Amino acid sequence: MKIKLLFLFLILSFSSVAQTSSPSKLVVVNSYNQYLASVKTNPNNELVEIKKAIPNIKLDIRYATKNNFMKQVMYKQARAFARKPVVESLKKIQKELNKKGYGLKIFDGYRPYAITVEFYKKASDKNFVANPAKGSKHNRGCAVDLTLINLKTGKEVAMATPYDSFSGAAAANYEPVTPEVKKNRDLLISTMKKYQMNVLDNEWWHYDFSGWQSYDLMDIPFEKL
Repeated sequence: MKIKLLFLFLILSFSSVAQTSSPSKLVVVNSYNQYLASVKTNPNNELVEIKKAIPNIKLDIRYATKNNFMKQVMYKQARAFARKPVVESLKKIQKELNKKGYGLKIFDGYRPYAITVEFYKKASDKNFVANPAKGSKHNRGCAVDLTLINLKTGKEVAMATPYDSFSGAAAANYEPVTPEVKKNRDLLISTMKKYQMNVLDNEWWHYDFSGWQSYDLMDIPFEKL
C-alpha cells in the first residue's frame, strides 16, 4: 500500500512540474476593437497621448526619425502614448520638477510589439533591447524613455551618456560620473520612483510603471490611436 501511495505521489509531482515548466503562449492584442473593449471594461487600459495630457512636456521621438540606433524611421508619427495611470504619474512628476526649474523630455512611450521584433533582429547588443519572446514593458504602454531639461533654456541637462547608448556608462548606478551628472541622474531617478516609475538598471533613461503586470502586450500602430 505504501509503495502504491509513493508511486502515485511521484506521478502527481512529475505532472505538476511538467505543467509549470511548459511555456505559456504569448498574447499580443493587435485588434483595435479588442483594445476599445478593454478600455470600456477598465478605463485604466486607455493609451493616453502624453503631450495632450501634459501640454508643457517636451517630445523628441527619435524612432520617428533616423536619429536612433536602428538608423531608420520606425514610427510613422512622432507621438508618445502610455496607459492612463502612467500618464497620471508623469503629470505629478512634471509638476514637481517644474517647481525646481526642470521638466521632462520624452523619447519614447508605448511601442507597438512589431517594432520590438525589428529592434531585436538588428540590435548589436541584445542586453539593451527587449526579447520578443517575452515582450517589452513599452509594448504594454507601461514604460517611458525620458530625460530632464532645464526649463529656462529648454536644453537637456548633463547625463552620463546620450539616450539609447549601448555603453556600460548608461547604467543607472554607473560610477565614476561628475558631481553634476550624479545630481541630475539622482534627481530624475528619485522623482520618478516617488510616483511608481522605476528605473531600469542598465538604462538611466528607461522607467517602468510598478503596475505593468496588469496590462496586455499591444501591437496597434499610432495611426489608429
